[in-house]
Amino acid sequence: MSKMLYHTLYGIFYMMSLLPYRALYAISDGVVYPIIFHLLGYRRKTVRENLDNAFPDKSREEKKRIEKKFYHFFCDYFMETIKLISVSKEELKRRMVMKGTEEMYRSFDKNSMLFIYLGHFCNWEYIASLQWWMPGDVLCSQIYSALRNDAFDLLFYKIRSRFGGLNIEKNSSLRAIMEQKKKGQKTIVGFIADQGPRWINIHLFTPFLHQDTAVFTGTERIARKVNASVYTAHITRPRRGYYECQYQCLTQDVNKDFGENELTKCYMHDLEQQIEANPHLWLWTHKRWRRKRTDEDAPEEWKATLQDGKAVSDTPVRQKAVHTGSNP
Repeated sequence: MSKMLYHTLYGIFYMMSLLPYRALYAISDGVVYPIIFHLLGYRRKTVRENLDNAFPDKSREEKKRIEKKFYHFFCDYFMETIKLISVSKEELKRRMVMKGTEEMYRSFDKNSMLFIYLGHFCNWEYIASLQWWMPGDVLCSQIYSALRNDAFDLLFYKIRSRFGGLNIEKNSSLRAIMEQKKKGQKTIVGFIADQGPRWINIHLFTPFLHQDTAVFTGTERIARKVNASVYTAHITRPRRGYYECQYQCLTQDVNKDFGENELTKCYMHDLEQQIEANPHLWLWTHKRWRRKRTDEDAPEEWKATLQDGKAVSDTPVRQKAVHTGSNP
């Protein structure tokens, strides 16, 4: 059933992808936006709550303008992603300009692994085209989480694969990365690291958009293990349908340059600055702050980081093991 739905969706979206960008934007404005924003009100409550918490100093009118601009962009993002099904290499490289790729390639003189911190900012799907900007001896890959809907999961997997890169399933990411490391393969791995993690994956809380925020530290921990160079992507949207991505090096040696969790904090601060400059370009529909250390179901190790309701530690407080009985 899922495959039948996938083939149906793919057929419909493929035909749509053949339309020129101007026609897709007309559909975005005249059909998709009215349905998503007005008729369905898709996650508007979540978006408003996120904006209220992230920008406490902005007026209600300012936040309403950001909300509407976000939904217009969100609909554009959907149509632009459909276009990826058939867009030509020449057209996409004209609309998504990558800068800093030469410096990234030189990084392979020191390390065979290179990680890129990404966020759900601008059209992150276009980053998958990085393979078209790199020499043939470089393998570009990205970590992905399977979507709940099997048909859409198959669709997005196909879209993200058409540029020649490798999709690495999140739960097997360390093993896949270690395999490339052992081969000595020059490998770029993109990590979208701004999701809301489950308790089992939370090793750090840090301030982000005026909120105490649980963050993933997996990118940093794997980078330390495989000695990867680490970059961040700064994406801008000069005008509708056109993007520029500037890759900037954070470190060639994370173990030397950053203390524990400091690289993760650097990434979060960097992303925060991008969002504050263009708030409508971030994915506000995410339930990003669903985990709080004050939650009833929060592990005791996180409750122990609080004193009088205020955070006293950004990492979990673990009790030392108590040994009983005689030593063997």
